[in-house]
Amino acid sequence: MDVTVETKVKTNPKPKWLRVKLPTGKKYTELRGLVDKYDLHTICTSGSCPNMGECWSEGTATFMILGNICTRSCGFCGVKTGRPETIDWQEPEKVARSIKLMKIKHAVITSVDRDDLADGGSIIWSETIKAIRRMNPTTTLETLIPDFQGKTKNIDRIIAANPEVVSHNMETVKRLTREVRIQAKYEQSLEVLNYLKKNGINRTKSGIMLGLGEKEEEVFQTLEDLRKIDLDVVTIGQYLQPSKKHLPVKEFITPDQFKKYEEVGLQMGFRHVESSALVRSSYKAQKHLT
Repeated sequence: MDVTVETKVKTNPKPKWLRVKLPTGKKYTELRGLVDKYDLHTICTSGSCPNMGECWSEGTATFMILGNICTRSCGFCGVKTGRPETIDWQEPEKVARSIKLMKIKHAVITSVDRDDLADGGSIIWSETIKAIRRMNPTTTLETLIPDFQGKTKNIDRIIAANPEVVSHNMETVKRLTREVRIQAKYEQSLEVLNYLKKNGINRTKSGIMLGLGEKEEEVFQTLEDLRKIDLDVVTIGQYLQPSKKHLPVKEFITPDQFKKYEEVGLQMGFRHVESSALVRSSYKAQKHLT
C-alpha cells in the first residue's frame, strides 16, 4: 500500500533533489475543482503526493477503498491504525462515479489492510473493479493489493476480476521487513506475487522504499528475488517519515544511486523500472501497461 507521505517532521534538511514545485496546469486545476466540489477521495490529495500534478495531467489517479483505518501498524505508514469502520457496500459505485467525474484514463486502486474480515476485503475489491468496468469501460486499472494473509481464495477474487496490472509492494529488503512492516512477511509477499503471475495475471508489479538502513547488496537481492518470480514492473523511491512516531529516515539516497538501481533492474529483465527519490507506487502507472 503506497501511502507513505511526508508531513512536517523535524529531521535533517532534505537535499535539493527532494524539492518539488507546486502542481499547476489546466488539467490539474480542473480535476482539483472536481475533487473539492464532489468531496472525492484520492490518495493523491490526502497523501499530498509530490507527483499529483504530473499524474493528473496524464489522466491517472489513485483511490483508496475499505476505509482509512488499517488493522496493521507498519513503521513507515501514515495511515491510522485501529478498529476499522463497518464496510460501505456502496463504495464500489462511489469510486466508479469518482473516476467517471474525473474522466480518469487509468485508475490505481489501493486499500488499507483488513485482517478483521474473513475475506480480507477481497469481495469489496472485486465489486469495485466490476463497478469501474461497468461505469468506465475504457478506463484501465491497476490494483495495489494487500497480501490477504496469503489466502489464495481471496487473491483469486482479484485474479477473476482481471485488472490490467496487479501490484503488491515488498516495501523494503528482507532484513528490515519485520521492523518496517511488522505483521507482514517477506516470503509471503513473494508468494503472493508469484501466485498472481502463475494464475493468469499478465502484468505484476511491486515497489520498495529506500533510506531505511538497507544496504546496496540487499536491494540487489530483493530485485533478484522479484525477477525469479517473473515480476514485470518495480518502483524504487525515497522513504519520507510521516510523523515523529514513525521510523526515521536513515539516509537520503542520491540521484546517481537511484539511477544505478534502475540500470541494474533493467539489465535483470524487468519491463519497467521507475527509480528516483520522488517515485511512488503509482508513478507513471499508465506506462506500465505496455
